[in-house]
Amino acid sequence: MKIARCSRNGDTCWAVVDVEASLVRPIVGEFDDWAPGITSGVAGHRLALTGESWPLVDVRLLAPAERGATVYVAGANYLKHLAEFRIEPPASPFAFLKPYAALTGPYDEIKRSPLTEKLDFEVELVAVIGAALEGLSDVMQAVLGYTVGNDISARDLQSGPGGAIGMDFLSGKGLHHATPLGPWIVTRDEFGDETPDLRLTLKVDGETRQDGRTSEMRWNVAELVSFVNSRSLLEPGDVVFTGTPAGVAQGDGRFLQPGQIVEAEIERIGRVRNTITF
Repeated sequence: MKIARCSRNGDTCWAVVDVEASLVRPIVGEFDDWAPGITSGVAGHRLALTGESWPLVDVRLLAPAERGATVYVAGANYLKHLAEFRIEPPASPFAFLKPYAALTGPYDEIKRSPLTEKLDFEVELVAVIGAALEGLSDVMQAVLGYTVGNDISARDLQSGPGGAIGMDFLSGKGLHHATPLGPWIVTRDEFGDETPDLRLTLKVDGETRQDGRTSEMRWNVAELVSFVNSRSLLEPGDVVFTGTPAGVAQGDGRFLQPGQIVEAEIERIGRVRNTITF
């Protein structure tokens, strides 16, 4: 099942997406009302729909995370990505926070900040939390499903002031409305309770720059979710980016420029497509 957060005539709602019919069907209630039951597989629990159907072309798809959600980003999780920069793999998962305001819709324009000349891309599988983890024997039972993320990064800002202070992840990873997420959440039941083995690709103006598989992760989704939750309790609606494969612009210096179209896609989930603007 595909679940999207969308806007129509100024109103925002969650809806089930029927891609074949190009329709969206609004869901009754807020995320916290229906997500835990769907996520945990409560017997007999079904989504309540309003009964309306809207053409998909008549709605604007938004990032599938509500204001108030916490955005966690795992890094250094694909060995080939580390190898291209001659970085030794860390001994444990590594993660940081991204401001909610950094998120943007799957088809929105991304304005390149005047603060950076080195705008990079990172296609990522993103896990969406739908239920509290407390009391669960398997943390995957808290994952509602998956969506596509593009962790746009300002590499020249990320390097920070140097010295003992280290890298600046707020400046490098938190640029306003510069992290596409979407186009929808594909629920976990379509993949099973193990980390799915999916192909991730990223194209710039049609040229493939990244091409990898989620099976290349050093730490799987369950391990990343457990790592984050042991430090900061995950809540329904939170999202966890799981890292990116090799091929980012930092490797060859071909950073994103205004006018370019960047497309991040994960098989069986979908694609985000965004134009870089001034």
